[in-house]
Amino acid sequence: MTIAANIIKKCGGVHKVAEITGVTTGSVYKWTYPKERGGTGGMVPRKAAQALLDAADKGVVDVSAADFFGTAQ
Repeated sequence: MTIAANIIKKCGGVHKVAEITGVTTGSVYKWTYPKERGGTGGMVPRKAAQALLDAADKGVVDVSAADFFGTAQ
């Protein structure tokens, strides 16, 4: 599982992540795609990561900074 897929799962799904980050669900799905398919290679963009961490600080989702680090597969 990629870092992005894990984050999406921990946050409650694509729709919730899109709502929190202010992007479309299609954009969230692209985080899980390889770069060759127009995705981010399993990484969450910095601006979206910050929005998710801010939401975590408010208790909206259960993610931490450590969730955004590691090896994307």
